[in-house]
Amino acid sequence: MKIFKSHFWYNKNQRNGIFVLGIIILVLQVLIFTNVVSQDKVIESNSPEILAFQHQIDSLRLIQIENRKPKIYPFNPNYIDDYKGEQLGMSLEEIDRLLLFRKSNKFINSKKEFQNITKVSDSLLNKIAPYFKFPDWVTKRNQQKNTSRNFNYSKTDKSRFAKHKISTTNINNATAEDFKTISGIGSAFSERIIKYRSKLQGFSFNNQLYEIWGLEKEVADRVLSVFKVETKPFIKKENLNTLEFKQLLKNPYIDYKLCKMIFEYRDEVAELQDIAELKNIKDFPLELYDRIVLYLLAE
Repeated sequence: MKIFKSHFWYNKNQRNGIFVLGIIILVLQVLIFTNVVSQDKVIESNSPEILAFQHQIDSLRLIQIENRKPKIYPFNPNYIDDYKGEQLGMSLEEIDRLLLFRKSNKFINSKKEFQNITKVSDSLLNKIAPYFKFPDWVTKRNQQKNTSRNFNYSKTDKSRFAKHKISTTNINNATAEDFKTISGIGSAFSERIIKYRSKLQGFSFNNQLYEIWGLEKEVADRVLSVFKVETKPFIKKENLNTLEFKQLLKNPYIDYKLCKMIFEYRDEVAELQDIAELKNIKDFPLELYDRIVLYLLAE
């Protein structure tokens, strides 16, 4: 007890000193707190400086969001796949219509034709059409066609289409000059029709005309209003069971991928008993079956 008493026993002067020290510490604490509070300026949130700074932050945020968006580069709409179509905002039905059209070996050559086939809305077409990039020859042809539509033909110009009298209405016997009598068919397209006819060994169906590269449906319709398949061509069919890979590739409707699928199936079954077995192949293009079998048989 004496030990503790010696530590807590102070005289009057010592107690006064401790009291004064406490007062000094208290005053210093008040001064420090007052100084800190006085230095905190109240900034108005609607001041011009704050509004300008906030506007700058918002602008930078919008730029960052815009940069994160996927950029669209010029592309050929004929080669839109599922992923690309989804990025562009197309529905699955619209993409499927395009892919089905392309499976028939036809090509889209204008934004109007793209909309007619896919049935996309005007708003979506206006959004993505500026990025369409067609081959140069297609672009030039479209420009020439648009110019010709706005040109008023004189009687002399119209008469030149009537100079040639067609020699036949059979599309398999018609000449280049016969085809030129159709509005929209010039030297290039008349030769292209004949070249494709030779490739097919003759047209077996009227709608094979729609398969010609670059030939628009309305022009093809005009051709078919005059020329039709009146006699089917004689096509010597080849035995699918004995054909080699390169020989089968010569079929105008069979590409490398389909040719490989057919050969894999033939190896699997050893020998096709009927040409209709082609329909059993997974992912076989059934819409081309009638055309493919024009050149094949199984025996």
